[in-house]
Order: sequence, then structure tokens, then C-alpha cells
Amino acid sequence: MPVQVVEIGLVLYHPDWDKDMCYAIPGNVNSIDEDLITIDYFGEERKAKNDFYDLRVGDYVYAQGGFVVQKIDEKDAEEILDTWKELFFELKETDARLSKLYNDKPNLDKGFLKIIDRATYGKSISHEEALRLILSEDPDEQDVLFKSANFIRQKFLGNACCVHGIIESSNICKSQCAYCGISSSNTTLKRFRLNPEEILNVVEDAVKRFGFKGIVLQSGEDPSYSSDDILDLIKKIRENYPVFIFLSIGEREEELYRKAYDAGAKAVLFRFETSDSNLYSELHPHSSLKERISYLELFKDIGYLIATGSLIGLPGQNTESVIDDFIFAKELGCDMYSFGPFIPHPDTPLSDHNAPCVEYVLKALSVLRLIDPYGKILVTTALESLSPQARRRALLGGANSIMLNLTPKDYVELYDIYPHRATVDTSIEDQIEDALKLLKNIGRAPTDLGI
Repeated sequence: MPVQVVEIGLVLYHPDWDKDMCYAIPGNVNSIDEDLITIDYFGEERKAKNDFYDLRVGDYVYAQGGFVVQKIDEKDAEEILDTWKELFFELKETDARLSKLYNDKPNLDKGFLKIIDRATYGKSISHEEALRLILSEDPDEQDVLFKSANFIRQKFLGNACCVHGIIESSNICKSQCAYCGISSSNTTLKRFRLNPEEILNVVEDAVKRFGFKGIVLQSGEDPSYSSDDILDLIKKIRENYPVFIFLSIGEREEELYRKAYDAGAKAVLFRFETSDSNLYSELHPHSSLKERISYLELFKDIGYLIATGSLIGLPGQNTESVIDDFIFAKELGCDMYSFGPFIPHPDTPLSDHNAPCVEYVLKALSVLRLIDPYGKILVTTALESLSPQARRRALLGGANSIMLNLTPKDYVELYDIYPHRATVDTSIEDQIEDALKLLKNIGRAPTDLGI
């Protein structure tokens, strides 16, 4: 009797695998140039680095973040691709329909339309032009801005969407960031720390049960995790699980980051929070912007894929500073943007301030898409926490990456960086179901964005 492969939403379930395959589609290697390979996804090509496998043209692989994370048997790959083929093109058609750009508003400002027109051809917009867009309060202009950002995303990046899982392993932090609920200054917070074995158990569940291909290992700046602990954890993950590893562990030793890359962690999530040096110093009494940026330069020198960004709506921040942050991140040459709203925590010095409105943050992300047509833009959990519709609206406004929370339910509420976090009360099963329904509805496919 032939093996059955059935589709459940965007999840491909194979009875013999006892797991879901939902966050990546295998591709066929059609060329190899040293450690750089070209992967074919139904006629679309993406490039990825291969640091882990002995590959030949014709092999099938999974890639995440522009890196090969798994070599897959040809028969298994072809079964998956046979099931995906029709759906893959259906998703592309849906995305193309939703990203069509048309102007049915004849009275829009000519200067506004000139900026939009140039951006749709992939031409960079200036600081002044970006400011003009983000400050617009005209509902018709805002509508065209969102649609234009989505059009640009589809034109230059297609319908690929990264789906990563995040594991928050410790809320112990030696830093004193004025906006953060897990700051060492917060003496009311119950602290926790997962040991390496517990983290490995979460990774195993994420990879084997749910099919994740990219995982972020995040914690406060917890000195109780030694360099050896972190390196041993990375090695064990790479030895046992085909998954792309992000590190989000803050300001650690240069030697650790160099060894971690060699051990198998190929990406970092490391935000600079603001490019305004004076504001940075006010919010981070333990550090300086110069020191923070030196880490991003180090990561680039090592070869990490870099996800970075800042907080939008910080007290003392103006709109010009938000645009400065966008341009600063682009000039850094980062691979993924992580810009989310400031949300005040009641046990921090900024508790009396307000979060920015969701419309402002969504406008900002759409402007970011016009600033960088080729960048990967993450929909942060903080943005999702402002509105139940924020993820959908951000994806339809130029974003193309999401994260799901894998932190064990006994600890997820304790990673209290800001209050009322989205999905804290939502099981990973429900998070997956919601995400896949949304991606199918708006025509996004889990192919790797490549490098």
C-alpha cells in the first residue's frame, strides 16, 4: 500500500514521520561554487551557504537563513514536493493578487506619489522622503503606503516567509535597560533558568514533533551560562537536530562568539535599540552605543547572519530618530530587521510612558520596506501584542518573517520583558495553527529567502 501524504492547512503530515513539515520546503541543488550553492524551488532559485554537508548537484536540502540545515533523501523530498507543488503555485497566485498596486484615489498629493513611484522601482528614498511618508495622517496616503510596501516586498522577494521558533531560556540579566522588565533592577520578578538538558528537550520537541528548521536561543545576559555551557549546547543541537541556530544572548566575550560560529550557530539577534547615542546612554547606564555597535561589527567580521533593529516609540525619541535607526541598520548591512514598539513595563523607570499606537508602528515598517526593498523584516511579538490584527497587517504592509514562542508554559510568563505579551497563553499547537492559516490566507510559502 503506498504511503499517504496529506495536507493539513499548510502542514504536510506524513504518517511514517510522526511529525509536521511546515516551516521549510526542500529544494534541489542545481549548482555548487565552493561553499555557495544554488537551490531550485519549483523553478525559483535561492542561494545558500553550505557549511555542514557533502553535497552534489541533484541532492535535496532544506535551507534556513541562507544556510543549508539538512540534506534529505531524494524519495522523501520528491514525496513532499509532489504534495506541495499545486499548493505552492496557488500561494503565489494569492500573493500576487493581494500585492497588486493600483491607485483608485485620484486626489493624492503629487509629491507623495513621486516618492512611492520611485520606490516601486527599487530606488532608494531619502531621509526627508521617508519622514514625509511616516508622518502622513491622510488615510488614503496610508493605504497606498501599505499597498506599495507589500507590492515592493512581492516584487523583489516573492512570497517567501521565514517562520522561526524562539526559546527563552533565562530571565536572569545583569543589564539595567530602563525599558525592560527583566532588568537586574526589577527586584519583584521571579527568576528562572533552564538548564542545557531542558533546552535540548525543547529543541527536540520543536524539530522532531513540529518540524521547525530555525530556532532562536534567547536569554537575558545571564552570566551563569558559561561559555563552555553555550558552546556545548550548540554542538549538541547541531549533532542531533537539523536546525538553523540564532543566538540572542547579549554582550558576551568575543572568543565565545567566534567559537559559537564554528560550533554551528550562524546567526545572531542583537538589537542596538536606538542609534541616538545620548538616548542610548540614558536608557542603558551599564553600556554605551559605541560598545553596542562594536558587537555588530564583530558579528559581521565573523560571518554571522545579523538580525538587528531598535525600539519604536521610546520616550525621548522623535520620528527623525526612527528614520535614523532604519538607515543606520541598513548601512550596517544587516540581514534581517527587528523593529518593534516600546511597551512600558510597570516595574521599570519608564512605567508612566505610553506605547506608540499600532498605526504608527505599521507605517514605520512599511517605510522601512521602501528604504530597503530586499531586507527581511520581522513581525515582532511586541507589535503583535498591540493588536490581534498586527501580524496580518504587517505582513500585508511589507514584512516577511514571523516567530513563534517555544518557551515551556511554566516559564513563558516569567520572561516578562513587557506586559501582556501576545501568545503567552497560547499553546505552540495553536500558535502553529494560527500562523499557518494566516500564511495560507495571504499566499505566503515557507521557502527560504536565501542570501
